[in-house]
Amino acid sequence: MRVLIAEDDPVARRILEVTLAKCDYEVVVTTTGWEAWKALRKGAGPEMVVLDWMMPGMDGVEICRRVRGCARTRSTYIILLTARSHRQDLITGLDAGADDYVVKPFDPDELRARLRVGARVLDLQARLADRVRDLEQALAHVKQLRGLLPICAYCKKVRDDRDYWEQLDTYIMKHSDAQFSHGICPECFAKLAEAELNQ
Repeated sequence: MRVLIAEDDPVARRILEVTLAKCDYEVVVTTTGWEAWKALRKGAGPEMVVLDWMMPGMDGVEICRRVRGCARTRSTYIILLTARSHRQDLITGLDAGADDYVVKPFDPDELRARLRVGARVLDLQARLADRVRDLEQALAHVKQLRGLLPICAYCKKVRDDRDYWEQLDTYIMKHSDAQFSHGICPECFAKLAEAELNQ
């Protein structure tokens, strides 16, 4: 799993990089908010980001808002890293779109544990998305008419599974999403008109 680090302080950045590398994460390193935002939007961006609050160019809170506002990056798991520890700061960060919050100076073991939580959340999201796709495909399959339909050669009624004969349009509406609006074709109209005249 790829994790993006967005940290302008070189010492903190190096500690983050070493901590994440020890956990076998593929690390993408950025030093400004603009670099981080560009890296997140590039192709299949990193799945998780450890984001410093105070950075030049664009701060972490603004990046959180942009990530949540963009369809391509919306599912990225964000850990906001900051020296701000007041309750209102935590609320501001989470309201902006952060999933978790770590106060500097951070404990490497705590950060690793929070990254594992993020990885579990992302795994659950991926499995849920797969399930939704499977259910949509199953529903689409159920609504399709398949196989042989026994139909009367004269009146065009269809025999259903309970051995009852139904009008063709009724049968199709029951077994698919199709709807009918009834009219009369020119050929039938001419036949009816001729029959009326002959009476």
